[in-house]
Amino acid sequence: MERTRTRAGAAVFLMLILGHLGNALEVPLDPKVLEELAQPPTITQQSPKDYIIDPRESIVIHCEAKGKPHPSFSWTRNGTHFDIDQDPKVTMRPRSGTLVVDISGEKAETYEGVYQCTARNKHGAAVSNNIVIRQSRSPLWSKERNEPIRVQEGEALVLHCRPPAGLPPPIIFWMDVNFQRLPQSSRVFQALNGDLYFSNVLKEDSRNDYICYARFPHTQTIQQKQPITLLVLNLDAVNETVAALFNETDFFSDGSVEERKPTFLIPSGSSSSKMVLRGQVLELECITEGLPTPEVSWSKLSGEFPDKRTSIVTFQKILRIVNVSDADAGEYRCTAHNRLASIHHTIRVTVKAAPYWITTPRNLVLAPREKGQLICRASGTPKPTINWAMNGIPIENSPEDSNRKVEGDTIIFEEVQTGSSAVYQCNASNEYGYLLSNAFVNVLSETPRVLTPANQVYQVIRNNHALLDCSSFGSPIPKITWFKDSQSSTLEGDPYLLHENGTLEIYVVQALNSGKYICVARNTLGIAENHVYLEVKEPTRILKQPKYKVAQRNMNVVFECKVKHDPTLIPIMIWLKDNGELPDDERFLVDSDSLTITDVTENDAGTYTCIMNTTLDHDSASAELTVVEQPDPPTDLELTDMKPRSVQLTWIPGDEHKSPIHKFVIQYTDSLHDHGHWHNLTHVPGSKTTAHLELSPYVHYSFRVLALNAVGLSDPSNPSHMYKTNPAAPDENPSGVKGFGTEHDNLMILWKPLSGLQANGPGLQYKVMWRQKDVDKNWTSVTVANVSKFMVSGTPTFTPYEVKVQAINNNGIGPDPAVVTGHSGEDLPVQAPDSVQVLVLNSTLAEVHWEPVPLKTVRGHLKGYKVYYWRERSLHKHNPHRVEQQLLSFSGNKSHGMLPGLQPYSLYLFNVRVYNGKGEGPASSNLQFETPEGVPGPPSFLRITNSNLNNLTLEWGPPNDHNGHLTGYILKYQQVNNSNELGPIEELALPANKTSVTLPNLKYSTRYKFYFNAKTGQGAGPVITEEAVTIMDEAMPSRQADIATQGWFIGLMCAIALLILVLLIICFIKRNKGGKYPVKEKEDAHTDPEFQPMKEDDCTFGEYSDTEDHKPLKGSRTPSNGTVHRDSSDESLVDYGGGDGQFNEDGSFIGQYSGKSSIRETAEAHSPVNTTTMNSFV
Repeated sequence: MERTRTRAGAAVFLMLILGHLGNALEVPLDPKVLEELAQPPTITQQSPKDYIIDPRESIVIHCEAKGKPHPSFSWTRNGTHFDIDQDPKVTMRPRSGTLVVDISGEKAETYEGVYQCTARNKHGAAVSNNIVIRQSRSPLWSKERNEPIRVQEGEALVLHCRPPAGLPPPIIFWMDVNFQRLPQSSRVFQALNGDLYFSNVLKEDSRNDYICYARFPHTQTIQQKQPITLLVLNLDAVNETVAALFNETDFFSDGSVEERKPTFLIPSGSSSSKMVLRGQVLELECITEGLPTPEVSWSKLSGEFPDKRTSIVTFQKILRIVNVSDADAGEYRCTAHNRLASIHHTIRVTVKAAPYWITTPRNLVLAPREKGQLICRASGTPKPTINWAMNGIPIENSPEDSNRKVEGDTIIFEEVQTGSSAVYQCNASNEYGYLLSNAFVNVLSETPRVLTPANQVYQVIRNNHALLDCSSFGSPIPKITWFKDSQSSTLEGDPYLLHENGTLEIYVVQALNSGKYICVARNTLGIAENHVYLEVKEPTRILKQPKYKVAQRNMNVVFECKVKHDPTLIPIMIWLKDNGELPDDERFLVDSDSLTITDVTENDAGTYTCIMNTTLDHDSASAELTVVEQPDPPTDLELTDMKPRSVQLTWIPGDEHKSPIHKFVIQYTDSLHDHGHWHNLTHVPGSKTTAHLELSPYVHYSFRVLALNAVGLSDPSNPSHMYKTNPAAPDENPSGVKGFGTEHDNLMILWKPLSGLQANGPGLQYKVMWRQKDVDKNWTSVTVANVSKFMVSGTPTFTPYEVKVQAINNNGIGPDPAVVTGHSGEDLPVQAPDSVQVLVLNSTLAEVHWEPVPLKTVRGHLKGYKVYYWRERSLHKHNPHRVEQQLLSFSGNKSHGMLPGLQPYSLYLFNVRVYNGKGEGPASSNLQFETPEGVPGPPSFLRITNSNLNNLTLEWGPPNDHNGHLTGYILKYQQVNNSNELGPIEELALPANKTSVTLPNLKYSTRYKFYFNAKTGQGAGPVITEEAVTIMDEAMPSRQADIATQGWFIGLMCAIALLILVLLIICFIKRNKGGKYPVKEKEDAHTDPEFQPMKEDDCTFGEYSDTEDHKPLKGSRTPSNGTVHRDSSDESLVDYGGGDGQFNEDGSFIGQYSGKSSIRETAEAHSPVNTTTMNSFV
């Protein structure tokens, strides 16, 4: 059955849900149900109570109603029946009570009056409100002539508007002849009645076009009063006028305007009262006059103003409170004051109320013999009177009903009977208005019916609550029960809640709540049921939220937003910027789980939100983008507090572009000495905009400022005005003063010259002074300019001198300079070290000792000692050619040193020399020493010269470095099988005079690895390795071919082929019977790891391999000479097993071989097989 999918909790068809008021039942608006049910009339639309009509248009008085059968309509006018058929200008719309009055050619006043509509069918009658029809009016202003108004300057004035009475009342405003609103202020303002008030007039108030306009909103017409002319006279003009009239020279004493205390114009006196209706707008007005213009303020004596409903307008003259409530009653005070006095006015506000509903009577649908009640409760001030009517007739004049009882605002029904349906009217009224409400009582007998569509599907997100609807109708009211799937027990208690309207609520939905739910509706007349379905979906969650980003302009930014959602729901990703749509810009690239912004600009800064929507839920996350860049340069540089050696610099920072300024860098240029080059002077924190700058004399300064933030430095500001400082004597002397000799008889004095900024004035010179330390008392001096060094000649060799350099300019000399000690030039040392000895520590290390030379013979700075040594010859065999000499330096005043890296069993010579900054002194006498014997070097070569079926011949050469007397050689060897496993070690000791050996009794076609080294009395030397394979037995191929021709072998192969065929047939049957059987895939996945293809190049099976270069060669044949060449000669057994095997110093082997190759081989690959043999075997 087709299911209609909806969201849980969403509205289904338009209907009234079952609810109780006593035992009341509401009739649903489902058209299918309404077609079958009888229903008394209900008014659905009517015109407002106070209905002002436009006399230029037809009058439309609305009255619409529903009911079953459809109601008929009638009208009363001014309390009597209005016969529509008798007036051709009046028509009633079909199936409606709405009247249309054509007033063309008629006066609208003819149809003014009080109208009431009645909608009636056989089950009752409903009535409308009393609709008062009045014609809108916008009368013309009466013709009048306004005389000019003359008033003395400073006096109060009121310009009256007095517009004609209209319906509704007009809106008043004052304008000039050019239709421009007249300016208003606390001195000149418009009152609520439309009059224009002047607290005091000024000379500029004189004009001839004060015009009051009245706009009538209903007819959209504007009426204009005749212009008013105002002439304001000052006291001088008044004196002249009075003097002319009374022949007096001066009527007023002087021309000044007299000030006045404030006075209330509206309202008058010290107190007044005002009544306002609840819900309307309260406007309290306080208009004063005085000079100077009084200021007005408001307060409430009995409480505070309601914050959100109060406003003070028209220059504090009017207090306005909207939607008045009972709490707004009380005393309000208006205070007016100027500098002369302060006055108060108290307004007592009382709040009355037209009737308003507390409980509106509701329609009742009752089954026969049920109970019910209609409640009509209203409030107001004064308390309203409640009157009941039935079908438009006062209830006291209606037929009596013993099952009905009226008790004030309530009608109680006991055991209603069929046929007692009616419409009841409740009227609540007091002196300020009335309320009218219709409510019917409909007596019905109906079997239950479920109104919720059948097979409806509710989709709910897990952990949310679900609402499963079961809207029903029946009379008596059906009882609702719920069941799930095929369960027989009703759904009650946690986690279920059954609402009065039949809706089943599940507080927290889980996946196990999915399924079919059955709603059953029962009453005494029958039973009905409906099936709905609940689907629980996984919630949408943002797993990776976008993160806060700070980016520089023109960079790219990526916001990630990775989401998890229910796979059955269709997700839609939306990105927002500042809660609005993304800019329509191709730089914004939206992907399935990210937003990329390329070439970021400052306008891109803001909050970005990713929203993942599904049909059921959504999730969102936001992150902010801050776009930063280097700051704008500072502006408006200004120099203040200018002194001879300092100045104050101020500036205005530029825009920091959302990256706070860390500091300001102040730079200067000196147009006198270094024009165009800018130098850093100082810097200040980014919170400051001033800097106190210390200056130097005799500089023409210009300053500029740069701002630094996290992005970088701003462009420089525009330079400041130039500031020139006066010259002065030098504040400092040259730095870096040094004294040293370049020859043995001179002294070079060197210094770093002062810069133009340091010179402090013109005529910069240097006074150079020197004297021999601890010998001369007086200084020798010379004054030089434009140089940074001075040479003193004729000095003794390497003698200490005191030197100093002082700055001088045209304005004076610098401070006393610091004294620096230096030396005149060095010469070569004159003495060689004495008592030179040597101690040989081992075959490669010796220690040399000597007696240091006297310091006075060094004739310079002692740098250290140098030992020259060389290998004269080997002790094993006379060698007349000595090795190039070597040098070791020992810094400082040392007396010994070590000579490492010596060659064993050799004769060495050496000498020692002292050296200084000038060079080396004479060498000591050559001494000699011998190094003891050591272990030999590796044999010069090892090779296999003859390979036979079961023996191999090895040849070798002696070591190039004997390092002593050779005592013999050690040969070790072992087998290496096809799986890289190593056999036991065999060892041979060979004499020193032998250079070859033949190994007998070896296995044929077998690989061997050899380890070979020499030895002296000090032990065995390093090992070299080699590999070789014995030749294959020639009888083997023929024996293998004989096996392939044996009958038993052929029978075995046939049996294996037959077995494989049977297995294939079984697999084929199973595959056709039980679905796909991926034999090929399984065979591919489980190929025998032992199988190795035959190599086409050498016709062998498998490979002999290892991960190291020192392992046996892969898949190779034995060369014709039986030798397998290696890339190096320093292999050890460790290369073959990953074990810890090694050789002791005497050449003995330690450890075992247990490692295996990672590549396995077939059994047939245990011995090489040629191509012919394999073909015959197959």
